[in-house]
Amino acid sequence: MLDDPIKYGLLAALAIALLIAAFTDLKSRKIANWLNGAIALGAPVFWWASGMAFWPDIAIQFGMAVATFAVLSVLFALRAMGGGDVKLLTALALWIAPAHFLQLIVMMALLGGVLTLVFGGWHIIRRQKDKIAIPYGVAIAAAGLWVIGSFYVPASALAGAAG
Repeated sequence: MLDDPIKYGLLAALAIALLIAAFTDLKSRKIANWLNGAIALGAPVFWWASGMAFWPDIAIQFGMAVATFAVLSVLFALRAMGGGDVKLLTALALWIAPAHFLQLIVMMALLGGVLTLVFGGWHIIRRQKDKIAIPYGVAIAAAGLWVIGSFYVPASALAGAAG
């Protein structure tokens, strides 16, 4: 049984927001600012529900988000990443513990590679000459859902939901 319904309700809301981000990015290649804002604004409530101390826990989360934004802003300036993707990853950095965030980045890169191969192949099959657009928010959301399921939700809750 889940020990804290508020914490797990917030994680469920985050999971739903990630699904919405993936769907909208797949459909329109955009992730809405209101969605990224809602994810970011939900983080302090999650910190409170998780019993995180201001120092050093919340300070580390905030520092991770600032560092994430700084690095990804460079990628955005180089046109290697979309603005919605930058904001989504920055908002996720507020939620996910640093060790798990690194795992999220690795999983996102792997899933993004597969996504690029699939969309690249589809692009070639359709013989399109325009620039390929990869909905990287799908990889970000999938990696986020993987982290939530792997590290934040107890295995007993996942087993109960499956059976």
